[in-house]
Amino acid sequence: MSIPILSANTVHGIRVDASAVLSNDDSFPTEHNHVFRYTIVISNDGDSPAQLVSRTWIIIDGDGHREQVNGPGVIGQTPRIEPGKSFRYQSFCQLKTPWGTMEGTYHMKRDDGETFDVAISRFYLKTK
Repeated sequence: MSIPILSANTVHGIRVDASAVLSNDDSFPTEHNHVFRYTIVISNDGDSPAQLVSRTWIIIDGDGHREQVNGPGVIGQTPRIEPGKSFRYQSFCQLKTPWGTMEGTYHMKRDDGETFDVAISRFYLKTK
């Protein structure tokens, strides 16, 4: 089953696509526990390699509760993405409400030391 792209953005030749689905097996709605699995594809459409150094996520649940998550890399990795190549990963987000949003920033670095940020456009986490 194909998961529709919910968010797409390109900055400095780096494209970020995001999609998300509810994980029914891991969620317990009667206990206000909703687990969303999201997939991110980071593609280098530019002319030079770029490494993902760190990330910042802003997660807002349906009640307006906001959480900011910062850290090195993603899923324990700091991938270096060559031109024409992509890096795909999956992770999850747990909310107390049946819907919310995620958005953020990847902090990137080129081989020559140039650093730049790539915005991750807002995408929705929702049960239906």
